[in-house]
Amino acid sequence: MPRELLSGIDRHQWPAHIAVIMDGNGRWAQRQGLPRIEGHRRGVESVRRVTEECARLDIDQLTLYCLSSENWKRPQAELDFLMHLLEQYMIEERSTIMQNNIRVCTIGRREGIPETVQREIDKTITLSANNCGTQLCLAINYGGRCELLDAVHNIASAVRDNRLQLDEISEQTIDAQLYTAGMSDPDLLIRTAGEMRISNFLLWQISYSEIWVTDRCWPEFQEDHLHEAIRDYASRERRFGGLRR
Repeated sequence: MPRELLSGIDRHQWPAHIAVIMDGNGRWAQRQGLPRIEGHRRGVESVRRVTEECARLDIDQLTLYCLSSENWKRPQAELDFLMHLLEQYMIEERSTIMQNNIRVCTIGRREGIPETVQREIDKTITLSANNCGTQLCLAINYGGRCELLDAVHNIASAVRDNRLQLDEISEQTIDAQLYTAGMSDPDLLIRTAGEMRISNFLLWQISYSEIWVTDRCWPEFQEDHLHEAIRDYASRERRFGGLRR
């Protein structure tokens, strides 16, 4: 049920699709005098809280930026731990996912993801495929520019093979070739840890998303902060380039 911050707000004013750049795990850990990997471990707890709350609030889709294509530049030990956390999450959260009627999917390239992790991801996706509640989309080894590049390659191949004419290419053509094909664009983009940048996340899809930034690092993010972001979103007037009526 909605908490106090959401009381009195028309349900139709809520975002249907919320995307989150989960930033600040390492910085939070360092401030606590803990190793960076402990920040990632605590960040999983925030994932659980926010996912379950979105399911309770009946949010259509939650997209979480778990691992960017640029994150491979990090130390190998940290990357190994992130892969371990991802595999562990996929196994340990299955019962919670099913109890909350959550449907899991992923976007991003599979290259570089260990096969053992890929197997557990695929098991969870298959297990939850018939659920009809909130869709949890995990962006793993994802980069907005890579996504657009892959879409351009696919469209160019279709033109080369005479399956598509140049004058037939439209925004819908591009939409259909993105990793997010068939999904709605995010209404609300949340970024934690106070950073004022997009970080190569859903570059095409967030063209008209409302952005909400908090100084809190991801391990500190609670249900009330989610409610605060939704309330702020509901107070905004979305004109999509038009004029106020």
